[in-house]
This record gives sequence, structure tokens and C-alpha cells, in this order.
Amino acid sequence: MRGVSGQIDIGEVIAIIGSSGCGKSTLLRCFNRLEKISGGQLMVDGIDLSQVDLPAKAQRYLHQRVGMVFQQFNLFPHLSVLENLTLAPQKVLGLSKLESQTRGLHYLDKVGLSAKAQTYPEQLSGGQKQRVAIARSLCMEPKILLFDEPTSALDPELVGEVLLVMCQLAEEGMTMVVVTHEMQFAQEVASRVFFLNQGQIEEEGPAKQLMTQPRSDRLQAFLSRINTANILR
Repeated sequence: MRGVSGQIDIGEVIAIIGSSGCGKSTLLRCFNRLEKISGGQLMVDGIDLSQVDLPAKAQRYLHQRVGMVFQQFNLFPHLSVLENLTLAPQKVLGLSKLESQTRGLHYLDKVGLSAKAQTYPEQLSGGQKQRVAIARSLCMEPKILLFDEPTSALDPELVGEVLLVMCQLAEEGMTMVVVTHEMQFAQEVASRVFFLNQGQIEEEGPAKQLMTQPRSDRLQAFLSRINTANILR
């Protein structure tokens, strides 16, 4: 990352777009300190992540309050869906088994998978696995949700069910930062879009304005390539 500067407000949905290798996932991983900051300053929910020695208490708070949904689901295959959801609330938040199960069933219902509570990950479709992964993050009741290309590993017909859940979360006011290649989602759901190029924010602004009236030549070329790929698909 080089010279990245900006602010994300509570309740905003930020879409980060750009070509592969431009730094999208690196930037996202900085927000929960999966990548350590080597220069500058990054504040997340009042915590200075650029501290060399971030106190353990601050790290625990950060990981409780900043949830992350990955490309590859990362579900424990030997645990049922509900057990995947209740593990962290019990181990990290100290909830009882009953409290964590009640919370888990609530969020499974929220993503439309309450009937799959006792199912194992290998019995689920890719879209269902990703919805379980979202529910798992919600079980920690985070203030911020990070999504690292959550639909990139899915077959095209399964993308919609995951995006629908994300749209519902956006409507409910969840603060979200989403690395995505889903341009329609970025345009219709995001508050703002960051277009990254070679580790820098080349252009940023209101989603619909940036997606329909790009200023930079690089963003124009990127959107043209994406639109052509979608037509061919």
C-alpha cells in the first residue's frame, strides 16, 4: 500500500475494486491486523493498529468487534453447522452452550439456513457454506464486517443467495468493507467505492457516480474489461 488515506464512517458500505494484485485484500487485512502496519497510522474503532506492540487486550477487542468472511469459507469440517457457529462465542465471549446455541440459531435463520443446523459442511453447497460463514461472523455480533471476495469461489448460480444476505445486512446498517468483483453489487449497495491501482486509491467516491462516470483512464479501462467479461460469461 502506498499513500492510502481516508475514513470509513459507521453504517457505511465500502466496496473495494480493482485488478488482481492491486492491493485490495492487503488493505482489507490491515483493518483487523492480519497485516501489520509498517508506516502511517490506522485507527479502527478507536484502536491504533499501527502500534508496534498492540496490547493483547486491544487485539482481543479488535477480533471480537471486526468480523471477516473469507473466499474459502474456512468452516471446521468435523463440526456441524451449529457447532461452527457456537465455538467462538463460547471460547472467546464466554457464552454458555445454551446462550451460544440460541444466538447461532438466530443468525442461521437470518441467512435462511435454520434447517441446516445439524448438517455438516461437506453436505452444503458453496453458497450455503458462505452463508454459514457469514452467520458465524454475525454470532460474534461485530461492529464491522470485512468481506474478502466472498463470491469468487462460487458457481455463478450461487452468487445471488450470498449477495442477498449482504444486501440485507447493509439495509440494517451494518458497517461493511467488501472486496468484490460484483460491479452491480458495488453500484447498488455500496455507499462509496475505492478503486485501487498499484497499491494506491486511484479514485474514490459515491458508488453510482464512480461506477457510471469514472474520471481516471485506469478505472474506465477496468470497468470496460469487467463489463466485457460479464457479457461473455
